[in-house]
Amino acid sequence: MNASNQPTRRHFLRNVTALSLFSLLPSSIFADVKYRGDKTREGLNEEDEIWQVGIGKRVITPQTKVWLAGYGYKRVPYGKIHDIYVKVMALKSNDGKMVVMATTDHQGMSKTVYESIYNKVYQRYKIQRRDFMLTFSHNHSGPRLTDDLHDYYPVEAEQEKLVAEYSEWTAEQIADAVGEALSNWQDARLYKGEGKCSFAVNRRENVESEVIAIRERGEELKGPVDHCVPVLALKGLSGHLIGVVFGYACHPTTISLHTWSGDYPGFAQINIEDQYPGTAAMFFNTCGGDQNPLPRRTVELCRKYGKMLSDAVAEVLSQPMELISSRLESGFEYVDLAYEEMATRESLIPLLDSKNKIQARWAKRILAKMDAGIPLSTTYAYPVQAWKLGKELLLIGIGGESVVDYSLRFKTEYAEQTTWVCGYANEMAAYIPSHRVWTEGGYEGGPHLDEYGHPAWKWAEDVEDRIANTVAKVVNGLSK
Repeated sequence: MNASNQPTRRHFLRNVTALSLFSLLPSSIFADVKYRGDKTREGLNEEDEIWQVGIGKRVITPQTKVWLAGYGYKRVPYGKIHDIYVKVMALKSNDGKMVVMATTDHQGMSKTVYESIYNKVYQRYKIQRRDFMLTFSHNHSGPRLTDDLHDYYPVEAEQEKLVAEYSEWTAEQIADAVGEALSNWQDARLYKGEGKCSFAVNRRENVESEVIAIRERGEELKGPVDHCVPVLALKGLSGHLIGVVFGYACHPTTISLHTWSGDYPGFAQINIEDQYPGTAAMFFNTCGGDQNPLPRRTVELCRKYGKMLSDAVAEVLSQPMELISSRLESGFEYVDLAYEEMATRESLIPLLDSKNKIQARWAKRILAKMDAGIPLSTTYAYPVQAWKLGKELLLIGIGGESVVDYSLRFKTEYAEQTTWVCGYANEMAAYIPSHRVWTEGGYEGGPHLDEYGHPAWKWAEDVEDRIANTVAKVVNGLSK
């Protein structure tokens, strides 16, 4: 069945009033989602509190043999643990300003795919770029998409066709889910809170095989982490939970099977939606570029981490949360990130016979561009986005696989309100190292841009400065 035709609980809710539906159900169902004395702000009247929210949802599990994304080798799917989704949250403040966030269980969105999706959204709904945030969990149990990690995989004509078809189909599903959200408005209040979850480990500074023993000895693991679980609750005026947007800084790489799933974020979303009937649970990856779930590599651990994360969300929802006033601002800028050294014909030719097949495919493709006279860009246009919800919450969205330093930095720099950072927003540019990580090198900071298709091996040293300066420009452009 085409996912866009599948009935959902949200379709049903749209056709009846909230009051009439809730009156037919036993009150025990909503025991955990009733108004819990959430913190309000002095001086707010009811108009200042009320938002409109819309929810959209589509199944985006492939129906064809598109290979799974990530890990750098051919993985042909043979089944599913659970479906993967796009879920959309639309927000409208009391002055009519609107933003839309689409969260997906995809591994990553290339610039090609992001532009395709955004163009569909703009053409249908006239949503400005600054008002649309596309996020991906970086799930390694999801499908390949066009031009994302293109050289990672063996070249097979039939597979390229399937990837292109799936990418176009999923773009349609995302645009349709946006349309559903925009036709599904409900009055609501928004609340924020933060929890803790501890399974993410800094993979740069800890050996995977030693993590269990270190923990058993009661010793601290090394390296910076961000174990914060941001939680945004969307509650109807009766106190029922319409949606929950939550985040965590960690790679969804618990399993590496040939089976569709959402990895630990998928299990966490399922758990929340089971615990709170009628609720849409949406996950975003904060800044987990250098964070792994450790130990890993079993479905049991994947379920465990999903439950740890959903339990952290449920704990936040069970406590008083702070009300967010109904005001909305948005901003977006591209910043040109420079490369340290461009690839040249002389540096590429020896790589054609490399034992590293990914690098050999990359060298062949870049040389073909040179031979065709296609100019190679010396910079990459990198997306930076920010939304301000009321005076209480700042959400920053930056592209690629940003390391945890970015989240820790921006939460400190913009501490006048709660600040959350989505590190996998809009485009899967590459690993985005901080200056510390760039200086240290290693996988996230070293010469690996070729894996992402760039015509160079490494970002220039000022990568963090360029991003931070642009974040400052965007944030400072929002109303205070």
